[in-house]
Amino acid sequence: MKTRRLRAAVLASATLISVPALAQSSVTLFGIVDAGLSYQNSQTTLGSTSNGHSAVKTTSGVWAGSRFGFKGAEDLGGGTKAIFWLENGFSSNTGAQMFGGLFGRQAYVGLTNDQYGSFTAGRQYSSYYLLLLPYAPTRWLTGAVGAHPGDIDGLDTTYRINNALQYTSPKLYGFTLSGTYALGGVAGAFNQGSTWSAALQYATGPVGVAAGVLRINNSTLGGGAWGADSTTNSGGLPGVSAINNGYQTAAAQQRVAVTAGYELTTTLGVSASYANVQFIPGTGSKFKSTAIFNVVGAVIHWLPTPALQLGAGYSYTRATEANGITDPAQYHQITLAESYSLSKRTSVYALQGYTHAHGKTLGTAGASSIINATATVGDGYNATPSSTNGQFVFSAGLITRF
Repeated sequence: MKTRRLRAAVLASATLISVPALAQSSVTLFGIVDAGLSYQNSQTTLGSTSNGHSAVKTTSGVWAGSRFGFKGAEDLGGGTKAIFWLENGFSSNTGAQMFGGLFGRQAYVGLTNDQYGSFTAGRQYSSYYLLLLPYAPTRWLTGAVGAHPGDIDGLDTTYRINNALQYTSPKLYGFTLSGTYALGGVAGAFNQGSTWSAALQYATGPVGVAAGVLRINNSTLGGGAWGADSTTNSGGLPGVSAINNGYQTAAAQQRVAVTAGYELTTTLGVSASYANVQFIPGTGSKFKSTAIFNVVGAVIHWLPTPALQLGAGYSYTRATEANGITDPAQYHQITLAESYSLSKRTSVYALQGYTHAHGKTLGTAGASSIINATATVGDGYNATPSSTNGQFVFSAGLITRF
């Protein structure tokens, strides 16, 4: 009888001990499935000079990229937690994996503390993107249609950084500071192939502003083919589009940007951005002078009802004279976005975008002659720009989150 009572007491004690231990750790499965239809008035293959035709096709991840993942935290005591994030991107049309790996969207582990900030290591977004995002056009207009043409300024998720070490401070008097450094791992050249980023954000009440810099170095000495050890490598220069197609052989690319936002009321707000983007040549590059793009944009968003979200944006992108171009490329883009929530997790949406291009730019990889600038909307059509100086797209779809 005593033995039974002792066993019962031990089991009860073990149960009491395990409950708080389990409560200190958590693992969450999350995801998004986004599917829809898109119309594009003129479609051609990037780098092609053929005349394009209109296209209607099924789409995946237009409002938000289809994904699933796991995130977790373990309480280590003293206000410190171990955290991890594993996120897969996939196509809802085919089920195919995207971004070149099982957890190609993000894969990192780190430590976080409310008093000292967080430190993470792995594949992740840059400090530049994370702190400028709240006031970037993609927050309200999506990246597929609302990113500035080709996502030339990197304010969408085009750039994911491998081998990244990142520190982000806690918020202090409204300020948050973040820095990222990613190692290329090239023997004998510490900086070759590396990426670094720094950003500062100030947010208080309805006002917010952020500034940041992002520098991406080619691991190929002197530029040329974009080296496999480059920390943002994706089979070539990251984020290739009709906008920067002539500068694929850059030795480095650099972005400096400022974004700001103001919530006029609880349902109405505005935001604006400016970016200076540079493609810097090396001895192996096919172009000789630094190509510079200046990008400005503004967005207004309105929630007429709790379920209905509306947004409208305009951006202007202009290249400077360089590499024999005296009539540099210019791009005007207008975007409209509408979303209606059917529930807390499920929404229907529609997006419209139009880009007009004029002026001149370099042909593919800078190796061919100067050509007419062609249009591309947002960053969802980087591989299928227009064959002319105008492109219109319309997308509609259904998105659910879990």
